Amino acid sequence: MTNQDLAPHELRDDAAHDRPALRRALQDVVDSGFTGIQLRVDDPRGTWTGAAGSSVLGEPDAPSTDGHVRIGSNTKTFVAATVLRLVDEGAVVLDRAAADYLPHLPVDPRITVRMLLQHTSGIFNFTGEIYGPDAEVEGGIPWNGATMVPGIPWQGKQWVDSRFRHYTTEELARLALSRPARFEPGTDWSYSNSNYALARLIVEGVSGRPLADEMDRLVLSPLGLTQTSVPDTSALPVPHAHAYYRYEEDGQETTVDVTSQDPSWISSGGDMVSTTRDLHLFISGLTSGRLLPASLLAEMLTPLPPAGYGLGVFVQDTGHGTVITHNGGMGGHGALMYSTPDGTTTLTAGINYVDDADQSLGAAFQTALQRLVDVVFGDRDATPATPR
Repeated sequence: MTNQDLAPHELRDDAAHDRPALRRALQDVVDSGFTGIQLRVDDPRGTWTGAAGSSVLGEPDAPSTDGHVRIGSNTKTFVAATVLRLVDEGAVVLDRAAADYLPHLPVDPRITVRMLLQHTSGIFNFTGEIYGPDAEVEGGIPWNGATMVPGIPWQGKQWVDSRFRHYTTEELARLALSRPARFEPGTDWSYSNSNYALARLIVEGVSGRPLADEMDRLVLSPLGLTQTSVPDTSALPVPHAHAYYRYEEDGQETTVDVTSQDPSWISSGGDMVSTTRDLHLFISGLTSGRLLPASLLAEMLTPLPPAGYGLGVFVQDTGHGTVITHNGGMGGHGALMYSTPDGTTTLTAGINYVDDADQSLGAAFQTALQRLVDVVFGDRDATPATPR
């Protein structure tokens, strides 16, 4: 059977050995509402790859098992690893004031480089801040049962129409620094894309090189990653599955193909492109100690309670043991990246879907994701639980 013979949402399994639980878990992701998924699992049994759903909405071809995808917030792990490599070289000090490396920006001198990587700086998130429903904050508006203070456009028709606008990272950083901080530095935890925009500027400032070049020198080349990039264009390398965004205007729903977009709007909060192969090489190389000395890796993987966030990674108890992870979504594309602490078992995936302002797939995604994690890191032959 050729790929063209596949019906929409039919599984394609590229592995030489059968893993029925994995194939069922993939189908669960598609059945929960996602357009398509490509998955790679590396463990002591070998490498397994498979795909389900559609690469293009409404068409029969499943996504390539190693297609390019915008990896969203997985970018943060790559940036954190780059910063830590510079720490190892002596160019950056984790507990030094970030302002020392960014003298041209009004950064609170109490904020350290570590706080940026761990999201404890309190700096306003340039894509907007979410507060409790009863919060009284300047500029706050109701949003999904909460209160949001908007940043740059990143959802709705406004984002669709402006998705090719180019932002500089410094422009985004200045916007974030012009808004009131969420909390005093080091006193709380709040996920903020602004932290990693500033981390990017630190890398570029101390190296005198673009982040893409320094990351290639310090992270991508040492681990043999050839399909990963910090893009400077709106186009994606081929092959790739398509990403979509849905918005409503005057009672009419419109779905737009947003595969092509200028990713500068998210900067190093989530702009990178990769594949399941390269994500595996990265997270397994990182956790197995091939990229960082043991002392720095230990710092990276030490989670801050209660968030469970280290330096650019979440450290989570899955019920089947600890995993090192970061996931991300970006305008109809998403990526999953999980590893055991020793790098011997990894789950990496790319997802394409129809995004919307209500993030309506969020609950379904969490349920389907948990089944994938259970299969890979728990009883690998178990049947995933029936959706409830």
